[in-house]
Amino acid sequence: MKKRIVSIMMAVTLAAALTAGCGNSGSGQAETTQAATTAAAETEAKAQDATDAETEAAETEAAPDNSSYSGTVMLYSSMQEDQLIAVKQAFEAKYPNVTMEYYFAGTSKVVTKISTEAQAGQVDADVIWVGDASDYVSFKNEGILQKYSSPEAEQIDDAYIDPEGYYTAARLVGVGIGYNTTMVSEEEAPKTWNDLLDEKWNDQIVMSDPGTAGTTAYWMNALMCDDNYGADFMQKLHDNGCYLESGTTATHNQLAAGAYKVGVCIDYVTANLAAEGSPIAFLYPDETVVIPSPIGLVANCANEENGKLLYDFLISKEGQEVLVANNLISVRNDVDQTADVGALAAKALESDMSELVENSSKNLEEFNKMYGL
Repeated sequence: MKKRIVSIMMAVTLAAALTAGCGNSGSGQAETTQAATTAAAETEAKAQDATDAETEAAETEAAPDNSSYSGTVMLYSSMQEDQLIAVKQAFEAKYPNVTMEYYFAGTSKVVTKISTEAQAGQVDADVIWVGDASDYVSFKNEGILQKYSSPEAEQIDDAYIDPEGYYTAARLVGVGIGYNTTMVSEEEAPKTWNDLLDEKWNDQIVMSDPGTAGTTAYWMNALMCDDNYGADFMQKLHDNGCYLESGTTATHNQLAAGAYKVGVCIDYVTANLAAEGSPIAFLYPDETVVIPSPIGLVANCANEENGKLLYDFLISKEGQEVLVANNLISVRNDVDQTADVGALAAKALESDMSELVENSSKNLEEFNKMYGL
């Protein structure tokens, strides 16, 4: 309506100018001029009203009516709760009549909950989102997931989508090296996994217990399956005084508090703490373990349509921008982000997913023996 106001103001100004220009030529002429000007202003206003109405109608027609969706949707996830809250707020803003509920815990607890419910006959989640991509192979084989091809997947590389359509990566997680910035300078921080074996880090290294943290379990499994590292690397890391914390949050908080100098850390968790002012930093070493963290739609779930809505939202541009704003790495090709996905891919350790799945239990058992677990 600003255009309308401007147009009316111009008409009034023109009327004043014409009246002034007439001088004392007679009130009849002035009145005629004023009437003509008023008529012109009214015509302009009606035209602008029509334009405004057309614009409003077009915008209404273009905008989807999301108020028709209602009910609830349940997400099981091992993500940090701050990220889940951000997703919940954005999703419910888009679908105001749908409530997004969630259960969050470490990956092992989430997987145990899923397995227990599956054995009882039905998983209570509609969508699953945990950190260890190899878990989804098991979910698929056990009939926990159903196929779903989201229209939002067009902007995601095929490498991040299950060829059979059971799951799609919704974020990328980098496992690298974190360090306490009050105790270690950027120059002296370890730059490779083997740098952690230097005796100067003896008794100053921390990592999450892979028995409870899915991302660390994936990292441990990937290195143990790699000929350049294997069980020998994990044994040397243990012998150099690497300590285990019970979960991802504890690992990063303890590192930031100065209980350790360096650690095996997660990129986005470190970034969140650093953004809050904690003295902690992260670097991507050579052969960074990059984990595609997928989402899957639960078979025969209670809220299938809302589950699809949430699935679509999580991998949509809008949803991925919410994740990027919370220090996560998007899998989409059309989302602006500070993370250089191409450079990260160039540093990534190559792993065979089928080999990881086949050896995960054996490698975890061997790792646990090293630590007396």
